[in-house]
Amino acid sequence: MFDATFQSPHRSAPLAVSVVLHGLAASALVLSSLLITIFSFIWIGTYTALGLWRAALIPLAYQVASLIGLAFFARTKHYRAYRASQVAMFLLLPFLLQWSLGGFVESGAVALWAFVAPLGALVFYGPRQAIAWFGGFLALVALSAAIDGVLPEPSEHIPSWVVLAFFALNILGPSVTTFALLEHFVRSRDRAHRLLAAEQERSETLLLSIFPRPIAERLKISQDVIAERSEEVSVLFADITGFTPAAEQLPAEEVVVLLDEIFSAFDELVARHGLEKIKTIGDGYLVAAGIPTPRADHAEAAARLALAMRQALADLPIASGLSLRVGIDSGAVVAGVIGRTKFGYDLWGDTVNTASRMESHALPRTIQVTERTYRRLRERFILEQRSHVFVKGKGEMTTYVLLEERAQPSGAPESRPANENPVTASGSLSKRA
Repeated sequence: MFDATFQSPHRSAPLAVSVVLHGLAASALVLSSLLITIFSFIWIGTYTALGLWRAALIPLAYQVASLIGLAFFARTKHYRAYRASQVAMFLLLPFLLQWSLGGFVESGAVALWAFVAPLGALVFYGPRQAIAWFGGFLALVALSAAIDGVLPEPSEHIPSWVVLAFFALNILGPSVTTFALLEHFVRSRDRAHRLLAAEQERSETLLLSIFPRPIAERLKISQDVIAERSEEVSVLFADITGFTPAAEQLPAEEVVVLLDEIFSAFDELVARHGLEKIKTIGDGYLVAAGIPTPRADHAEAAARLALAMRQALADLPIASGLSLRVGIDSGAVVAGVIGRTKFGYDLWGDTVNTASRMESHALPRTIQVTERTYRRLRERFILEQRSHVFVKGKGEMTTYVLLEERAQPSGAPESRPANENPVTASGSLSKRA
């Protein structure tokens, strides 16, 4: 038996989010590295002009190492190594530069650039790892304060206006870098969330096209067994007669287009009548009324749907030469979801089997129902009785053919004597009820 199967998109959503955030962190790291590389030209030029060659070599070394690391990352995609090297340089090199210039004041507090490391670690690593980087930053600040008075002064005098300018630049530079880093990350994250939300909406639509909404909601939040028994359900089986010989004469694409047109029309009718499509079986179509959402008029709803489906097929130009044969039974069913990695929602029970037998033993272009369905329909629908119908696996049965809905509901069923228009051995129509 064919089961509609589906792998829940919500099981893979955490992985998708992780991949997206990883890409955002990598792009933010590259952006911050390039910004610091550009700012380094100011320090290199200024220290070179002042003859502070040792101090100039430190930002130059960062530029060279950063560009080599970026080329390595672009070639190998080894993000972890690139991340560790960049954050380590963010943290250590500003303090080395400050110590080479004689301390906080002489360097213009260039160690402020090191705060980019723990702040960036929040984005590149996450909160837990960022705590360690922030601890390292605090330790280096404490060490710098402890040794500030014993650091040797640079061999060349640094003019006071240069120190003042570098104070301003060392406040401006880290501020611009961290703001650009966080703005890029937040903007990209929001864009990724919008894309993920759109993808989730498409997944929701696909999920709801396969499972009833209550079942889909339970699948998203639970891995428990989903099963239920209902005593009041009507099951409708429909089969397109004439489809198999027609399909043998058509190209594969036209067969699929034909079946898609027919089943799409049926799907619209099922949604309009508030019933549940369970699955398709070749050119067969299975619908349930009264499950998973109970309804007292399940048999009437199934009957109205059957009449509408038959008319819809007759009205489709593409379905010329085809007709519909329908079987309906009412009673108890068991419904549930089976599968581990892929899921299938299906119905089981005698009601399902009997509805299938009603369809397979129905006359062409007719809607055949069981006696227990007839009892639920006779006040609002016109039906004709078929007696002595031999049904495989059930024996001889009395069944009824659904003709139409009554124009005005009747308070009492119409009936005729059992000996009026006796049924022939072939099971032809005998009386109207």
